[in-house]
Amino acid sequence: MDRRIFLNSLTFSAAGLALSPNSLPAFDAVGDNTAKGSYFDQLTKRLLADWCDGMIRRQINQPDNPALHGALACPSCEHIHGRCSDAMYPFMHMASVTGDKKYLQAAIDVFEWANVNVTNDDGSWRNDIRPKAWRGTTIFGAIALAEALHYHGKLLDQEQRKAWMERLDRAVGGYLYKDFKTIDFTNLNYGMTAIYGFYLFGKTLNNQKYTDRGLQFVKRVKEFFTEPNTLLWGEGKPNNNLSGRGLLPVDLGYNVEESLNGVVLYAIDANDTELLDLTMKSLAGHLEFMLPDGAWDNSWGTRSQKWSYWGSRTSDGCQPGFSLLAGYNPAFGTAAIKNAELLERCTADGLLHGGPHYVSHGVKPCIHHTFAHAKVMAFVQDRMHSMPKVDTATRLPRETAVGVKHFPELDVWLAAQGPWRATVSAYDSIYKTKKADHLQQPTGGSMSVLYHNKVGTLLAGSMARYIMVEPLNMQPQIGEDIALTPRVELRKDGRWYTNLYDLKAEVTFEENDTQIAFDVKAMLQDEDRNVVPDDVAPHAIHYRFDDDSVTMKAQATDKVAGDSQAVMVVPILSPTGEDVRQVSDNHLEIDKPGGTVVVKSNVPMSIGDTDKNRVFNMVPGAEAVVVSADLKDQADGVEIRISVS
Repeated sequence: MDRRIFLNSLTFSAAGLALSPNSLPAFDAVGDNTAKGSYFDQLTKRLLADWCDGMIRRQINQPDNPALHGALACPSCEHIHGRCSDAMYPFMHMASVTGDKKYLQAAIDVFEWANVNVTNDDGSWRNDIRPKAWRGTTIFGAIALAEALHYHGKLLDQEQRKAWMERLDRAVGGYLYKDFKTIDFTNLNYGMTAIYGFYLFGKTLNNQKYTDRGLQFVKRVKEFFTEPNTLLWGEGKPNNNLSGRGLLPVDLGYNVEESLNGVVLYAIDANDTELLDLTMKSLAGHLEFMLPDGAWDNSWGTRSQKWSYWGSRTSDGCQPGFSLLAGYNPAFGTAAIKNAELLERCTADGLLHGGPHYVSHGVKPCIHHTFAHAKVMAFVQDRMHSMPKVDTATRLPRETAVGVKHFPELDVWLAAQGPWRATVSAYDSIYKTKKADHLQQPTGGSMSVLYHNKVGTLLAGSMARYIMVEPLNMQPQIGEDIALTPRVELRKDGRWYTNLYDLKAEVTFEENDTQIAFDVKAMLQDEDRNVVPDDVAPHAIHYRFDDDSVTMKAQATDKVAGDSQAVMVVPILSPTGEDVRQVSDNHLEIDKPGGTVVVKSNVPMSIGDTDKNRVFNMVPGAEAVVVSADLKDQADGVEIRISVS
């Protein structure tokens, strides 16, 4: 399809978009309606209705208490999330399509709550109620308000429309225009989102200077893509920090659920075909990391502390960019649908939960996930009439992959052998470099993901130690903090040494038609990067992928192998309710819906002594059975083999 024709079918008329308090135009895009009534249409419609009803059930109704009335109470957090007013947009959409006044009232109430409780004199909204809280998230609230006005403002009476328009102008002109001066003034997701935001604000408020600010950002977009895979970088502190390996900070979750949406929506609406070409390459590069079940494999990302398996804790969702461009790459449509299906599987009682095992472990969800992702579902519903065909006829790259692909800009490897899919990471870009808070996503040559086509994800790496980088945007760890990343570890003199902290691990691999083999050389280090005292040689870790099994082997140095507390740890994902059988000291089985996972070792194995024989980690919101085997006196190493029957 010619890009100009396709873009014209998606783009609204700039002349018809300027809004006044009394007149709100209809969306002018004309598409072929292939998505209307489709499975994608029904799926996103169903999710949006479920989430909006779930949020309304948590909306506080205390008219005599303006500090609370209209806010959304969070089941898991003791505080109210300042961004809950973003829900005004999905509420307004539901009011339009159902005619039910409860949704309109919910939108008005949450809008007014934000005006009273998280509004600053400069027009910004605070991320939370604290007087000096972060204001940058105003960009997301302003976009939600502009889209609510554009698509559904006719539901408001004249006085309300005027008030909402004036509030938008205060946010944009009073704060965003003054503080969002460069695209990279902070984490890149803000600047990339603002590209679309300023374009939308300029048209909505009929103010060319806002449009021009967005165009200033557009001029720099090309600077932030890696070679050779066109991944977006800029999620770091500082955002251009180079790691010891010379790698830039990249986070998959923020890229696919926020930043790339901003660029795609601008490119479509502004008919920028050059930027569209670049963005499609980037979407394709990022899509390499989607697992066959629709999960985003952000195990390695710089902000994986917010990895929630389906995406990232406080970003919006991948559906806009991928669905709108499915006409160019049908696999984009597959991604939009499969991820939405995963979101539905992680939804219970009207709220999106932060991972696949929240319900099985009895963990309450944070409502932030729901109001953020509800915006995305409202958006794709509002543009459904102009969507290209969105279906799952085209398989995902990771479904059809064969062999190993190395991403040199990350030092991450994706492996595909038979039914197995795996991620091996030596990525050494750390999110924060100035504070000694020891943030550490899986690295050190760790296998951060293992997936099997019959039984799903078996390994999913977490932070080495769960650290609430953003205390008001993350949930406290439930129970003991035990990392889910497979590893070699040693506890000595009160210190925890593991390959997960080694930023200089060496990874090599070999492959042929029947087997893939990785060899890792890594030092055991504590979170301060100190090695085990007097242990000067690297440890050998091996991964072997055959069609019928995956084998992990660890060979410790003489220094560590002689220590009684040196172990190989393999946490296998398994929700409460699955039958776990210790057949013998060297044989373990876990029954899953798709088959039985068989774990065998050349030495005795033990299962962590925890409640329900499982641990839970907020990253990525999963339960696991922790299998371990002692390395003591094992000159030939410890070998653990996983197969599925």
